[in-house]
Order: sequence, then structure tokens, then C-alpha cells
Amino acid sequence: MKTILFLVRHGETVDNASQLMQGQTQGRLNDVGIGQARQLRDTLAAKQIDAIVASDLKRAVDTASILAEPHGLEVETTELLRERDWGSFTGRYIPSLKGEVWPDDIESLDDLLARAGRFLDYIKKRYAGKTVLAVGHGIINKAIQAVFYGKQMREVERMTNCEVRILTLS
Repeated sequence: MKTILFLVRHGETVDNASQLMQGQTQGRLNDVGIGQARQLRDTLAAKQIDAIVASDLKRAVDTASILAEPHGLEVETTELLRERDWGSFTGRYIPSLKGEVWPDDIESLDDLLARAGRFLDYIKKRYAGKTVLAVGHGIINKAIQAVFYGKQMREVERMTNCEVRILTLS
């Protein structure tokens, strides 16, 4: 039985537009992000979706709630889909971080990839043979794809807001 995963990045947020490192803050969709989610909702309306899962952060839950509308599904949340914890980089202006030494309080790459693997296992076990739409964040989604494809993070192309990537889990 194959499980189909529609992996989605949340819509644009106020902090995305301001180039601020959100990390595990709640975040808030801006008007562009709401529009992106509505456009994707309309694109996916005719697709068979059995379950909708989202990061428990507001920006992902709000995106998932919009995407769930035509399917009449509740949004399940999981911490496994949370964005990378950027520690003391959280809230900082991203262009100003170039060249800075990473502090010790950032979630390690090994921990991030392990969490991505646990997410894939969770989906395969809980939703075997189903089609699942999952709304996460840029870096965790990249980690999920790196684990799935057996690649390095740098080999996975960055996802734009409300982009979908389809993974077939066995």
C-alpha cells in the first residue's frame, strides 16, 4: 500500500516579507499568504485528500485550515512538522546573519533530520495507503525531502510559500 504525501510550505507571513528568522514562533499569514493558500485550495479542491496534518505553529495551521475547506477535514497538528529551532537567531533580520558564527542553541542538523525521519514514519504508520496533505515550513520540509530521497539538505531545492511537492511513501 502506497501512502501519498502532499508536502506543502505555509503561505507567506509578515515575517517572511520582512526577512525575519521565524523559527518556532507562531507567525501570521499576511494578505499575500492568505491569497496563496486560497489559490492552492482551489487547485487541490478536486484531489482526493484523506487527512490534513500541519505543524502546530499558527502560520501552518492557518494555511492548512484554508486548504481543508473543500475537503471537510479537520486539521491534525504535530510538533514533528515544526520549523527548525533557530535559537538566538530567531527574530533576527536574515541578511544580517551572513557570516555570523552559529550559536549553540540552534537545533542541530542531526536532530532536525531525525525529526524529519520520525515524521515520515508517523505518516506511513498512521495513514498507510491514504493521501495526506501536510503543511510544514521551509527547512523542515527540506529535511523531510532530504531523508526521503537520501540526499544532503543542500541538494534539495528550496520550497516557495504554498508550493507542493508530492512524495510516494511505501
